[in-house]
Amino acid sequence: MGEILARQAEGEKLLARARTLSVMTWTEDDRLSTLAVRTPEWRFDDCDIVADIKAVQGDRHYRAAKDGVLGDSFDLAIHQVTDVMVNDWQRRFSASRPIVTPVQAVEKYSVNQIPMALSAIIHLRTGWEIDADIVQVNKVSHTKSTGWHRLAHQALFFGHVRSGQTYLLIDDFVGQGGTFANLKGYIEAQGGQVIGAIALSGKAYSARLSLTAETLKALRTKHGSIEPWWIERFGFGFDGLTESEGRYLLRAENADTIRNQLAAAEQASRP
Repeated sequence: MGEILARQAEGEKLLARARTLSVMTWTEDDRLSTLAVRTPEWRFDDCDIVADIKAVQGDRHYRAAKDGVLGDSFDLAIHQVTDVMVNDWQRRFSASRPIVTPVQAVEKYSVNQIPMALSAIIHLRTGWEIDADIVQVNKVSHTKSTGWHRLAHQALFFGHVRSGQTYLLIDDFVGQGGTFANLKGYIEAQGGQVIGAIALSGKAYSARLSLTAETLKALRTKHGSIEPWWIERFGFGFDGLTESEGRYLLRAENADTIRNQLAAAEQASRP
């Protein structure tokens, strides 16, 4: 019991910064006038996925954790993280002593505390520092959303980045990987270096974040006519997409389908 209380006390301290997100979200006009930053070069191939989606969603703490309950967020993450995983992370990342950087975001009603809880567990097991200063400053509502909604609503970040420092990104779920890509781009555009990403859950095919040359070639062959429009709309070209995003766009029949689907996703989210 003492160990659990100590973890919760540590979590309360680390989450103090995240709670300010409720008053830091941007207006719709701000969001539409600001573009995401992406850096296409990936220094790692795959995102680490801690547990299967069914295992996470079947945990008795999952619902309360998604509702922002701190203790349940810790318990949910603790149940999934194993000694084998921690040893592997230490083997791969200890030489760099990365700053553990959770995606801190407001979801439907509250701050999602699962990434911070997972980050705190990694911190307690490895001693690596946690960055509580970089926050997501817009509300994108990606949970259970469509791929078009995820593409249309890009996560934007703000906060101090230490130039030359290495960062390890943490989130509760990886879908298309766009949030990781945008956080990576934000950090690296300011001189940091992202060396890995860890998600509590996600489908196996979502682990591939780096866009393959084959997917990029196919995407430009099929939809290359709209890449200039895409750059103007989102701030990055097709080479900045993740593998899952690229494959999702490849399924679109033509360029008009992409434009129409993105417009519909934006319209659906307006009050």
